[in-house]
Amino acid sequence: MSINQSTPARASNGRWYILLLISLMYLITYLDRVNISTAAPEIVKEYGFDKVTMGVIFSAFVWAYALFQVPGGWLSDRFGARGVLSAVVAYWSVMTAATGLAFNAASFKIIRFLFGVGEAGAFPGATRAMQLWYPRSERGFVQGITHSASRAGAALAPPIVLAIMLNFGWRAAFFVCGAIGLLWALWWALSYRNLPEDHGMVNKAELERIRGIDASGAINPPPVQKRTLVPWGKLLRSGNMWAVMCGYFTYVYCLWIFLTWLTTYLIDVRHFTLLKGGLLASLPLWAGVIGDTVGGLATDWLLRKTGSARIARRAVAITGLLGCAVFITPAALTGEPYVAVAGLTISMFFLECTIGPSWAVPMDTGGKYSGTVSGMMNMAGNFGGALSPIVFGYLAQIGDWEAPFIVAACLLVAGSAVWAFWIDPDKAILTD
Repeated sequence: MSINQSTPARASNGRWYILLLISLMYLITYLDRVNISTAAPEIVKEYGFDKVTMGVIFSAFVWAYALFQVPGGWLSDRFGARGVLSAVVAYWSVMTAATGLAFNAASFKIIRFLFGVGEAGAFPGATRAMQLWYPRSERGFVQGITHSASRAGAALAPPIVLAIMLNFGWRAAFFVCGAIGLLWALWWALSYRNLPEDHGMVNKAELERIRGIDASGAINPPPVQKRTLVPWGKLLRSGNMWAVMCGYFTYVYCLWIFLTWLTTYLIDVRHFTLLKGGLLASLPLWAGVIGDTVGGLATDWLLRKTGSARIARRAVAITGLLGCAVFITPAALTGEPYVAVAGLTISMFFLECTIGPSWAVPMDTGGKYSGTVSGMMNMAGNFGGALSPIVFGYLAQIGDWEAPFIVAACLLVAGSAVWAFWIDPDKAILTD
């Protein structure tokens, strides 16, 4: 081990450097998956795709992303996040750049599907890393911060892509985004270690904070000592696992309305220009950045105050889901374009407050299988994400632009009930 042998008065900050790296990866994931939403009006103009076709292109990524969540989580549980995340980020960055080479509907669908295969390993792998690098009392915060970064990536995508598109064309935007991801993959491979015990930036005092101290005064060992097989039968029979999956389904379904159709909605329905619609589409996503951080801080504060993960995770998640439902419906029904933007912005803030508790639960309940558990959760959620742009595109094609938001609001209410009566953050999904 390369832990510093001296014991300084103050703990080092190695885990916050790792948090910076992970947060940058989260930013890149959303920059890469949302760039096509901003480019969509120009792609439609060039190829003449209808709304149903664009909905299918949007969802091609999400189907792959959902289907490969569990393999992505399993790989990080099995081999560690250092090599796995380096490989998957490099791979999906190549697929991001390849989107700029697409030439018809079929090629867009194939490339976006392959892109989704790579991104599927990102969040489960990062969750595994965070489970090993952060104590329970910081997990809501780090999940909130990293997901804030992801929404920052989504918010940055419209102005970045617009600037590149207006000067160099929409294809160049995908080439630039791909290059950014490749640089991060190299940085991660050189800088990260699978355990803080093996990182030169972590001293003994910080390791004590991460691991805690046992009754004899020794630092507790890492929660995972050896590679083990996932007990799939027990996992699939766990009611708590299914509850977590159902709750996350409702969240991601609503999220993908903002990530795919928002720019087109603001241009076609609210009659903003391409430039103004693209810039206004970033406002809800910036609100999501704040919501991610607020939700993460709130759930950790409640955990410290109550000592109950059940109270801390449920209270914040339920408030977020119901708050989004309350604001998204009038945003869809109002006749005032700027009032609609304001309502969507507030609804996105509340929606993202659920992220901290949602991603803390796999770490609370999954133990050494936290990567796999988070992969199962994200898989189920992104089945909702895959359906969302298709349903939205179909309803928009027949001229009903309000219905997609009403459907989302109903799902959010159902999701709050799942959190209230089914999800139990204090109950282990898998035990040794």
